[in-house]
Amino acid sequence: MEKKSHSYEGPRTPPTTTTTYEPREKMSIGCYLSTRVSTLKPPMHKAENPFKLLAMLNFQQWMFFLVAFIAWTWDAFDFFTVSLTVSDLAETFGKTNKDITWGITLVLMLRSVGSIAFGIAADRYGRKWPFIVNNILFIILELGTGFCQTYNQFLACRALFGIAMGGLYGNAAATAIEDCPEAARGIISGMLQQGYAFGYLLATAFARGLVNTTSHGWRPLFWFGAGPPVLIIAFRLCLPETKAYRERQRVREAGANISGTFIKEGKVALKKHWLLLTYMVLLMAGFNFMSHGSQDLYPTMLTNQYNFGPNAVTVTQVVANLGAMTGGTVIGYCSQIFGRRFSIIFISIIGGALLYPYTFVKTESIMAAAFFEQFCVQGAWGVIPIHLMELSPGSFRTFVVGTSYQLGNLVSSASSTIEATIGERFPLPPKGKTLRYDYGKVICIFMGCVFAYTIFLTFMGPEYLKRSFDVENDEDMVEAAGPDVLGHLRPHGERAGSSEDQKSEVHHENV
Repeated sequence: MEKKSHSYEGPRTPPTTTTTYEPREKMSIGCYLSTRVSTLKPPMHKAENPFKLLAMLNFQQWMFFLVAFIAWTWDAFDFFTVSLTVSDLAETFGKTNKDITWGITLVLMLRSVGSIAFGIAADRYGRKWPFIVNNILFIILELGTGFCQTYNQFLACRALFGIAMGGLYGNAAATAIEDCPEAARGIISGMLQQGYAFGYLLATAFARGLVNTTSHGWRPLFWFGAGPPVLIIAFRLCLPETKAYRERQRVREAGANISGTFIKEGKVALKKHWLLLTYMVLLMAGFNFMSHGSQDLYPTMLTNQYNFGPNAVTVTQVVANLGAMTGGTVIGYCSQIFGRRFSIIFISIIGGALLYPYTFVKTESIMAAAFFEQFCVQGAWGVIPIHLMELSPGSFRTFVVGTSYQLGNLVSSASSTIEATIGERFPLPPKGKTLRYDYGKVICIFMGCVFAYTIFLTFMGPEYLKRSFDVENDEDMVEAAGPDVLGHLRPHGERAGSSEDQKSEVHHENV
């Protein structure tokens, strides 16, 4: 490409006809706090027909979304294979159910390791090959789990699976969203996030069909889980790197040293955004407490407290997950109209109001409450992929999104233990030899605190609605690579932000 002599002209100034919040690296605490209410006001962007928004994606963008969604779905499927076969695993290995749950805990503990390693690799070398390596590991480790003969072998496989699982989320979010048309980001974010709920539904369905239906007991579920990643790998091999990554890599290649530029980007990101990165981890801790706190002991509550049978529990869980999938898509779409923070806070307030019927209705009518409670919980979650993407430094999008999510998950991994401990203060009359506790009251109290925490953090945090993902609008890259590098790469006369993607409004603020 012919190099031009003009220099970088800086980020585009948003249209004066819209309310914008210009990024400022230095803002006093008092000034920042004074903007928390005013910036919460919904921008009331035009409510586009959701089908029209989905039609905005071209073929390649749809393929990026689908491969990310399928991979995230199957990631969840592989995770839930253990939780759905705890009793069978305990019998095979001669251990208690509590011992087997260490296989789940190890996954949660080591997911952060995977998010760091694979996140940095994806930001440095591209989304494609770390994604493929992730899925190769899924194949090996799911097969390995299915052939485990001892308890220690089982724990080793699940520990390594945790590293692999942790590496996928940030990459899937970047693959699905960073090339997505700006107006469609909200709904795509909501649809992507609900791959997790869809994975649980698939795991539940296949567990009923594969577990204890042959002489191999629980093992066929894990063997089957190793199959689809082969197709996911083939799918990803057919697709290129995302455009956003390719453009960023062009800037690095134009410099004197690619790795040197990448390291400079990291130094700039840490120097300028360390407080924001800390905030994102704290926010994700609240969100993970929200999902685990509302879900982990819910089947136990239905069984021991309200005497639901296995089929009734399964149906209730399926209905709740259908609510989750619906809520994530709907609220993700709404966040594009009303803003990310407002949407999270609003749906969290509704979720708090539904806690009483969610935990105290004693008949199968509780299914309706379960549907709408998970609509709210996962509705708030539907905003998270795009909210984290917009908050993240552009050069480390995969790393920051994945690591903040997984560190938050690590913090919340004790949620079921916390609820169980609180439950001991509210004993119920035993049922035979089974001790019972008032988990309905516990979940209600715990979730009330979690909703309050999440609402407060969301209110206090920033929002970069409609932030540009284009490299020429990334001030961190300008600082790391130098303005002349970006200026030389841009065709003569083109200003930063002059593309169609940058003709949108910007609702933008900074800490």
